[in-house]
Amino acid sequence: MDKRLKGYAKKAHEKCADVPPKIHAHQFRHAKASHWIEDGLNVLQVSFLLGHAQLETTMVYLDVTMEEKGKALATLENENDRKITKKWKNQDGLLRAFRGLNR
Repeated sequence: MDKRLKGYAKKAHEKCADVPPKIHAHQFRHAKASHWIEDGLNVLQVSFLLGHAQLETTMVYLDVTMEEKGKALATLENENDRKITKKWKNQDGLLRAFRGLNR
């Protein structure tokens, strides 16, 4: 099976560079587990479906996906768009007023 899979991967890579030239069957298992997690299954369910005896074995599949990274980065505020003045900056540039020490 592994030899046949590698042969198909090599041919597919020649037609499309996105296909890795070296592939193994476990990559399909990893991809399916990652997709289950992306689709909302929790790690315990995935662990059961994969037949893992230890939950730690399944934790490998909790990688952050590129889509999740993109969503997280999209929520960040651009430095140039900030309009809020810093609470710790006051007229004299000291922290005393902010900390209540200007008595």
